[in-house]
Amino acid sequence: MRPEILFPFFKDLKSLSGIGPKTAPLLQRLTGGDKVLDLLLHLPHEYIDRRVKPSFFETIVGEIATVKGTVDSVSAGHGNAPTRVRLIDDTGFLTLVFFRAQPSWLQKQFPMNQEMIVSGMIEDFNGTRQMVHPDHVCNPEKGEEPPRVEPVYRLTAGVTSRTIRKAISVACEGLTNIPEWIDQSLAQSKNWPSFVDALKQLHLPEELDIPAFESARQRLAYDEALAREMAMNEQRLERNKTPAESIARHNHATNNLLDALPFAPTRAQLKAFDDIQSDMARKLPMRRMLQGDVGAGKTLVAALAIAQAAASGKFTAFMSPTEVLARQQAVSLHKFLEPIGYRCEALTGRDSKKRRLEILEGVAAGEIHCLSGTQALYQAGVDLPNLGLVIIDEQHRFGVADRLKLSEKGKAPHVLMMSATPIPRTLASAINGDLDTSILDEKPANRKPITTRIASEDRIEEVMGAVANAAARGERAFWVCPAVDSEGAEDAAATVRQEILQQHVTSPVALVHGKLPPTEKDGALEAFRKGDASVLVATTVIEVGVDVPEATIMVIEHAEGFGLAQLHQLRGRVGRGDKPSSCLLLYKPPLSESGQKRLNVLRETEDGFAIAEADFEQRGPGDLLGLKQSGLPDFKVLDLTKHSDLFAIARDDIKLLSNHSAEKAKPRRESLEILKELFSQNIVSET
Repeated sequence: MRPEILFPFFKDLKSLSGIGPKTAPLLQRLTGGDKVLDLLLHLPHEYIDRRVKPSFFETIVGEIATVKGTVDSVSAGHGNAPTRVRLIDDTGFLTLVFFRAQPSWLQKQFPMNQEMIVSGMIEDFNGTRQMVHPDHVCNPEKGEEPPRVEPVYRLTAGVTSRTIRKAISVACEGLTNIPEWIDQSLAQSKNWPSFVDALKQLHLPEELDIPAFESARQRLAYDEALAREMAMNEQRLERNKTPAESIARHNHATNNLLDALPFAPTRAQLKAFDDIQSDMARKLPMRRMLQGDVGAGKTLVAALAIAQAAASGKFTAFMSPTEVLARQQAVSLHKFLEPIGYRCEALTGRDSKKRRLEILEGVAAGEIHCLSGTQALYQAGVDLPNLGLVIIDEQHRFGVADRLKLSEKGKAPHVLMMSATPIPRTLASAINGDLDTSILDEKPANRKPITTRIASEDRIEEVMGAVANAAARGERAFWVCPAVDSEGAEDAAATVRQEILQQHVTSPVALVHGKLPPTEKDGALEAFRKGDASVLVATTVIEVGVDVPEATIMVIEHAEGFGLAQLHQLRGRVGRGDKPSSCLLLYKPPLSESGQKRLNVLRETEDGFAIAEADFEQRGPGDLLGLKQSGLPDFKVLDLTKHSDLFAIARDDIKLLSNHSAEKAKPRRESLEILKELFSQNIVSET
């Protein structure tokens, strides 16, 4: 039951004075909830200094200013001309401009010789200062004055700044202090205010104190990080109540697989596999993230783990986000596993009933040791006996529910998640806080560097000619377009570009995009793999999982419209063989200075982590990963570009608390229950 002290936070928005049935739904849409707490956590994104300046002379054109002056005249314009009110002070005059305003109303608002306070943007008009439609007009004789500091909020249609400020002011009046849940020494070292004081400091500031605002916001961000870490810790403890069946080390399986390889694994691959082996040997379910840049060799590590499971009589389910990737992974895994007597097959939604039955019978008989598939793996009727290992490829493309459904096919199976999207180190703690992490930071020795160039699409004819010449020499090229159809993309649409390229290239030009039926998509990819088609025109459906070592050229149109991480993933489709490869980023001129800077990052480095950091700084985490899919909530306060370090602090605090005696920890545990209640709506659960 919710503690009574929290009742004011969980009142309905309609309970606030001045918030009626029309305004409440608008505020709910804006804040993401219908409770007072949702409104209170809708924090200002900036502040306006409304303090009165000493004179007109001290105002600066292009800045907001608050000034005091005496009404000198009110001049009504003719026709559509505005009405102008002139204020004077000891240093000169300021003209207030009002469009479509009744002159008689303005004369009442601005009595002659009356001292008035106005606040708004200072503009220059023919060498004189003016203010168009002031934000505030106050009569000091009536006791009116603007706020000294005005919070600025994100708004939505139907909600004005005045409406939300009034609603928040009323909400803050009903707040009383609540027990502190942050460790006292931590709060003191950070100079953080209490939870309620932080809210009031941000919403009802008396002075423009930027350091104080940042401290208050950081405190609330920490509350959110602490609530998430608490929930994750509880989920971890709950999971560990159900023991997993350990998968012992089988050195013969490992050695046999490695001996059959035509290349030597990297040290990073062997280290990651050793981590996985150690995890699987325990009787607690493994939850590990295998993170590797494009071409770092995650599939081999997965195959080594599958071999260990198979040697222990355990089955592996390998889930990928697309049918194309699932089938390709099945082929790749089978190549690694077949020489040592293990079998991997694909299972996707488009398999015939007969084929599906054959596969499932093979699984039941123990003849198939791994299934590589899509969400088809966890559908009803798919039995996975002895499921001991679940591997999820490109894990951020799956929702939490998808991952849980597959794990529920077994009894606390070990779970390995894989991602080729490098997570910025500043973000990794937040994303992977509940996972052990292994990073593949080396590439196989046979991989050649990719030469990356930037060019204007004005040179498109020259580029198509170069691709045609390369195709005539037997080379293969990807050509990525930003859209499928021509609407908005013109010639850069995949369907149009294929037709144009086919006029230049003598061999077939294949086409693949997300709107194609699976059979056509697979057919185009297969033609490109075999070399029957020398050029593959595609959308971003080839971003992950398409492995054609013979492809050496990548052309990306309208590259300025893609994120850096996505461009890096696309570029990673080449450079997978032993021949030199190149990537050409075509942009639509004019290219902005920031656009040039972004594309230069790709030209200067192939380090996926450095690229991810740059992408994170420029676009934020949401665009980078699709964080709802990765299980990270849409935080109310916490900004991952600024506050990601708070997760590690919260994690350490929880560990410290768990080491305290029950008696010593009791007061904080009780107050932490209040914190958990406050942020319970914003915690993603993955048990």
